[in-house]
Amino acid sequence: MEKSEMLKAIGENIKRIRLEKGLTQVDLVGRIEARIDTTNISRIEKGRTNATIHTLFRISQALEVPLTEICNLSK
Repeated sequence: MEKSEMLKAIGENIKRIRLEKGLTQVDLVGRIEARIDTTNISRIEKGRTNATIHTLFRISQALEVPLTEICNLSK
């Protein structure tokens, strides 16, 4: 799997989970316990940036799902 495909798949997972929970990007940013802005969330969801594992972990905590669900590439 190419890096760009992997980033896009992770971003799609984040967006899908966020929408399933009825959250906007602003809502998600409000739940993350660190400095991150909606622009960065948007870039992550579109696969345009390579988020650190720490950022992905914080997003998974904010979405109340295991990190493995965000990083699942088999969907």
